[in-house]
Amino acid sequence: MTPGRRSSTFTRLLRHGFTDAASAERLLDGPELAPVRDDPVLLEALGATADPDLALRGLVRLLEAQPDTTARRELLDTLIAAKPLRDRLLGVLGASAALADHLARHPSDWQVLVTYEPQDLHPGLAEFERGLAEATDPVSLRVAYRRCLLSIAARDVCGTTGVAETAAELADLATATLRAALAIAKADAPEDAAACRLAVIGMGKCGGHELNYVSDVDVIFVAEAADGADEAKALRSATGLASHLMRICSETTVEGSIWPVDANLRPEGRNGPLVRTLSSHLAYYQRWAKTWEFQALLKARPVAGDADLGQAYLDALEPLVWKAAERENFVADVQKMRRRVVENIPAAEIERELKLGPGGLRDVEFAVQLLQLVHGRADASLRSGTTLDALQALAAGGYVGREDAARLDEAYRFLRSMEHRIQLYRLRRTHLVPQAEDDLRRLGRSLGLRTDPVAELTREWKRNATVVRRLHEKLFYRPLLDAVAQLAPGEARLSPEAARERLVALGYADPAAALRHLEALASGVSRKAAIQRTLLPVLLGWFADSADPDAGLLNFRKVSDALGKTPWYLRLLRDEGAAAENLARVLSAGRLAPDLLMRAPEAVALLGDGDGGGLAPRGRLALEQEILAAVGRAENAEQGVTAARGVRRRELFRIAAADIVGSYGTETSPAEADQGALVDRVGAAVSDLTAATVAGTLRAVVRDGWGDTLPTRFAIIGMGRFGGHELGYGSDADVLFVHEPCDGVDEQEAAAAANRVVAEMRRLLQLPSADPPLLIDADLRPEGKSGPLVRTLTSYAAYYRRWSLAWESHALLRAEPVAGDQDLGRRFIELIDPLRYPARGLHEDAVREIRRLKARMESERLPRGADPRLHAKLGPGGLSDVEWTVQLLQLQHGHEVPGLRTTRTRAALAAAQEAGLLDAENAAILDEAWVLATRVRNAVMLVRGRAGDTFPTEPRELAAVGRYLGYGAGHVGDMLDAYRRTTRRARTVVEDLFYGDGG
Repeated sequence: MTPGRRSSTFTRLLRHGFTDAASAERLLDGPELAPVRDDPVLLEALGATADPDLALRGLVRLLEAQPDTTARRELLDTLIAAKPLRDRLLGVLGASAALADHLARHPSDWQVLVTYEPQDLHPGLAEFERGLAEATDPVSLRVAYRRCLLSIAARDVCGTTGVAETAAELADLATATLRAALAIAKADAPEDAAACRLAVIGMGKCGGHELNYVSDVDVIFVAEAADGADEAKALRSATGLASHLMRICSETTVEGSIWPVDANLRPEGRNGPLVRTLSSHLAYYQRWAKTWEFQALLKARPVAGDADLGQAYLDALEPLVWKAAERENFVADVQKMRRRVVENIPAAEIERELKLGPGGLRDVEFAVQLLQLVHGRADASLRSGTTLDALQALAAGGYVGREDAARLDEAYRFLRSMEHRIQLYRLRRTHLVPQAEDDLRRLGRSLGLRTDPVAELTREWKRNATVVRRLHEKLFYRPLLDAVAQLAPGEARLSPEAARERLVALGYADPAAALRHLEALASGVSRKAAIQRTLLPVLLGWFADSADPDAGLLNFRKVSDALGKTPWYLRLLRDEGAAAENLARVLSAGRLAPDLLMRAPEAVALLGDGDGGGLAPRGRLALEQEILAAVGRAENAEQGVTAARGVRRRELFRIAAADIVGSYGTETSPAEADQGALVDRVGAAVSDLTAATVAGTLRAVVRDGWGDTLPTRFAIIGMGRFGGHELGYGSDADVLFVHEPCDGVDEQEAAAAANRVVAEMRRLLQLPSADPPLLIDADLRPEGKSGPLVRTLTSYAAYYRRWSLAWESHALLRAEPVAGDQDLGRRFIELIDPLRYPARGLHEDAVREIRRLKARMESERLPRGADPRLHAKLGPGGLSDVEWTVQLLQLQHGHEVPGLRTTRTRAALAAAQEAGLLDAENAAILDEAWVLATRVRNAVMLVRGRAGDTFPTEPRELAAVGRYLGYGAGHVGDMLDAYRRTTRRARTVVEDLFYGDGG
């Protein structure tokens, strides 16, 4: 061979799509292809396949496998002369290595691709049954099955049939195979066959006439005794036949296997009997079946065995399927089913999952099936087991928008085509998009993407997945808007009753009110209404994902009414990706955040991605600067404090919104996994905000009463959770007030000024207004409520030196200056440090006194009738238990261990562990319990709008607390069990460390 010719052939091969041109050239020059080596038709046909290299290798293997020269010459002559065969055979060889293997083992099977009769173009069940008729054992059945599969694949890769027709042919072939397998089983056990009537019910994709190339074939078996036979014996016979049928299809032989037969959709799953009588099936579905089991029955159809019994099964169960939406737990079941089950998909694979991943095939199938269950009871036209047929019927009836249905249909067909071609290559069950460049190239070319197959495939795949992800939720909601907006006369739309049924199915408790809200928001021809019609389908889905969809929709209407005339509001929700979802989460998560927002709806701007500041909490310095600037502009103290409280309200909304979004997660970012980080952020943010508000109020009062200089130095010391940077949404601000007369100022005058400041601050911060009050609590001062509100530093020193009790040293562990004179605050801390971190630790009497106080508090403060195990503050293993245990360690060891000298509970606990005062396991147990109890208190305030230490009793509120804590619909019991378990373990540690020898 001359170098010039080699170069020319090499170039031609590359131009025709070969990637290994050198190997292809050697194969073309081999003896098998010598008679047709120079025929341009062959090279053109190879170049048209999905993988020319694979097709050429398969063709050479097929020629090598021919029994003699005559057979080889017949194949080559037919290949060159007959374009239909050429396209079919090379198309299969270029798309499926597994079918190339079959042809190499059975070299005469290529001839099934020669015929080109009309019935061959669109074979049905009868043609496949004829194709399998001569199979008498599992091995011959596999060979015949592959031969039929060869013809299906040929029509598929050549474009003779579309993806839906291919799926239907595969289901028909599966039906014929089940019938053939049952015939073999009966022939092997004629006595069993005579004793019973056995029907095989196709389920899943087989039942729905939409099977993949390689898939489990889902079935249910139903049997009755033959005339005169004993029922128990008949069931044993039927079970033997059913088991044998499953083995015939599933077991691996010299010709491989066909596919697994899966009977796990039967009543009780794999724990239930393989075969039941019809009456037993009926009793189970009437009494025990769950919603998903009725959903599965949407696709049931008799496929093999006794046809009359199979039809009787359908006739008996079909009415139950269409009553499933009336079941008491239907809404909760739907909410659980609507959340994608992706936990079992490895993280590395989720983005490659065609079936279960976001925007995958399951999204389309579930959405269609749910709408069938809701509306199919009243409209028999929707009762198809085939996804695309059902989608078309839903569009025709106005149950989904026609445009949405058309786009979803197109996306679903593309994704199913990808799935088919991926499975066809090796005939292996997989839903993962391959990663190797060669595999992606073959896949892209098989779908007609030839310019840049890998890039084009990736782009089209992602585009179609995005279409599914965006549309599958809108399918539920857009027709609701069409029903109330009534913009296109003559267009099919939901009836009021159908709209009501759909809202109920999606979790709305008051569908009539919901429809009124939708009508108010979306009716009309204004630009505002048009934008709302774009936004609402998505928002309604997010509301339905919460524990209280009705509240979410009502709150959205209120915010929209308040901001409807502002040009930026709807633009923000439409154009900024995060804003609409963040708003939906916030409005449906409880009362606190919406209440804060309603008082100043313009705070919606904080929810966006842009210049609104976002949801990241602001630091104390920035907050103080803003509040002090607002106070400086005010005409008097009342106006100044009103401005400070307005900033506090806005920032509380920012903190609450960030907490809700972080706890719920969004479509683009998962929920925050570190619960402790969420608690720390809220505690620090609310504490900083409270400190800035107190500082601004102090400045306003002093400025209004004394100008720039108060006659006494004045400091405010944060106590309790305030000093510990652990304030919750509903916490009071525990403080001590300390002052020190300025030089030359009379002590009485200084004291009077200090007391006036305190009284005015407390009054202004509690004035009735649209802003939440801030309660200043000074009950931790010396002598408690009986002592003076304000003392001088000297008075504190004298009191602590002479009268201080163990509980006061204990309380001072959380003391930290928060506002006022910094030097005075620092000197107060220097004064109390020896008390809270005593040089010799605690005397045994003091330890006993602290334990006695703790025990008394547990018995006296717990509200009557409350379940102690669910009380987040005072219950066993709750906040009080953990904090007193940590604080006892601080009192005992704080002098020697610098890390313990902190006002923060979690930081002190970590320092105690590092110092060896408790082991890592016990520290983790206490930390987990403290974080969980704090989260429960925050959740109760967010959900109910008022502070509380126990779980709510109202079901929707309890469910909302569960959603905040990460529990889906129907898992409230799991949440309460987890809380009891966590706090019970913590209490065991507390018993040891606080009350026992461990402390």
